[in-house]
Amino acid sequence: MRLSLHFTLLLAVLGSLISLSLSLALSLSLFSPPLPPAANKGPSREFGKKTPSALPSTPGDSHAGKLFSMEIVDESGEIRITGFNQEVDKFYNLIEVGKVYYMSKGTLKIANKQYSSTKNDYEMTLNGESSIIPCDDASDLPVALCSFVAISDLASHEKDAVLDVIGVCKSVDELTRLTTKASREVSKRTFNLMDQSGCTVSVTLWGEEAENFDGSAQPIVAIKGAKLSDFGGRSLSASFSSTVMINPDLPEAFKLRGWYDKEGHAVEGQSLTEARGSGGGTTNWKTLSDVKTEHLGHGDKADYFNSIATIVYLRKENCLYQACPSPDCNKKVVDQQNGMYRCEKCDKEFPNFKYRLILSANIADYGDNQWVTCFQESAEAILGQNAAYLGQLKDSNEAAFEEIFQQANFHTFVFRSRVKLETYNDESRIKATVMDVKPVDHKEYSKRLIMNIRKMAV
Repeated sequence: MRLSLHFTLLLAVLGSLISLSLSLALSLSLFSPPLPPAANKGPSREFGKKTPSALPSTPGDSHAGKLFSMEIVDESGEIRITGFNQEVDKFYNLIEVGKVYYMSKGTLKIANKQYSSTKNDYEMTLNGESSIIPCDDASDLPVALCSFVAISDLASHEKDAVLDVIGVCKSVDELTRLTTKASREVSKRTFNLMDQSGCTVSVTLWGEEAENFDGSAQPIVAIKGAKLSDFGGRSLSASFSSTVMINPDLPEAFKLRGWYDKEGHAVEGQSLTEARGSGGGTTNWKTLSDVKTEHLGHGDKADYFNSIATIVYLRKENCLYQACPSPDCNKKVVDQQNGMYRCEKCDKEFPNFKYRLILSANIADYGDNQWVTCFQESAEAILGQNAAYLGQLKDSNEAAFEEIFQQANFHTFVFRSRVKLETYNDESRIKATVMDVKPVDHKEYSKRLIMNIRKMAV
């Protein structure tokens, strides 16, 4: 049995409408299902449009290439619409926030819940016969249908649950870039979200969403379809199927804004997410004086923190050593005085060696200073030269070697450090090791300073 459905939808994009006229052909075997929510005749609002992304190419896959998707909502419900390949080129740039359109001839199918967070068993696909025409119509429609969960209630939900949350961006971290196993670089940013429950949770954004996010003005952020993780307590991630709305036109957003401006800004907030180590997670910003006054590193486990500090002194003595040339070994070799170098760990002799760096540096900020140890990559970043070149220079031109160390002084970096209390010869002291060194992103640094000033202005 074949049922042809013809109807018109008005589609709005985040604050306005898009008019949509669809002709659908639905093949049925035993029964005819009711028209799904947001596919009934009447106005619908688009509340999320995803950036086009590439699809992996597989033999026989007609959808290999690229796609984009959007979600629409009316008073009856919501539904997801996807366009592939030619439809991306044809329609994506036409769909704009706040504009209204007529759309015709889309295809209705069973929803793939793996890629959709909308509460609908069906979804729509644009095809070669679909058309979108701008329209000036408008209508009072919901911005989005969200079932917001209080941040304080996240602990009661199962891992990997897909939830709607809304809160104030309490603080935001710098943008970082990660390399996937497929050697693809992706952007990542985390921020802390707080609501009227007084609890905060770490939220991770990816890709362009992370690159374009600006939390310096502490906006209201609503996320539809955030994924819940139990790594490091509770945290949230906005995936491809999630919709992130900044300062949305929602009653909950207005209520939150009023609460935060009146009293919420003075609330420290109880975090459901633990500050995590060098592997990633929430950035733990500290001044060097904070490290001492808060007794970081005195616990059972090492503490990790980020700081912005300036190099004030570099100890060049014994900063280089001759190491085993094996790729997976960095042990110091013993010169056999016969042209060979022995590695005790590998139990082998080699005709060559590689230079490795262990650099002691004194770094300082406005409140204190700290001696730190920098190994190969971080030492090379500070000195601006690789270990092999420095080793050759030390043997051939001592004055040029010393000049490199002098030039490296009084440069400011972002240091990711590990601190742990260690005992040697019955004497305990804090050992600070630099895990990573990066140049200061002054734009991101300024945003964080502005947020800190706002907190202190209470």
